[in-house]
Amino acid sequence: MSELPLTEEEWARRLDAEQYRVLRQAGTEAPFTGAHWDNHAEGTYRCAGCGTAVFASSDKYDSGSGWPSFTQPAAAAAVAMERDSSHGMERTEVRCASCSGHLGHVFTDGPGPTGLRYCINSAALDFQP
Repeated sequence: MSELPLTEEEWARRLDAEQYRVLRQAGTEAPFTGAHWDNHAEGTYRCAGCGTAVFASSDKYDSGSGWPSFTQPAAAAAVAMERDSSHGMERTEVRCASCSGHLGHVFTDGPGPTGLRYCINSAALDFQP
């Protein structure tokens, strides 16, 4: 996974407070509060940190979780997976492969064809129709 050569101070200036908390500090927004959980428009979801296309609206579905959920990334190389054992759980963290920003987590309880649920924070995404 590569990383943009920015200092944390530069990231803090580039992102708003919520984006910084999610992308750079691996925070999680509250369910049903983000801008994109109920977005049904066609388009591309890009990393709010660097602009990399990370998910497509054609792969988005309503999981009922309160976060934007996708069955797969826009391209396999767009995201990177890391083991996350925080909060007393074993999960798989999803990060932007270009800037290593925290996007969310992936779970194995999604619909076909992948059976995956990429549960992503709205604050980590910019939507382009």
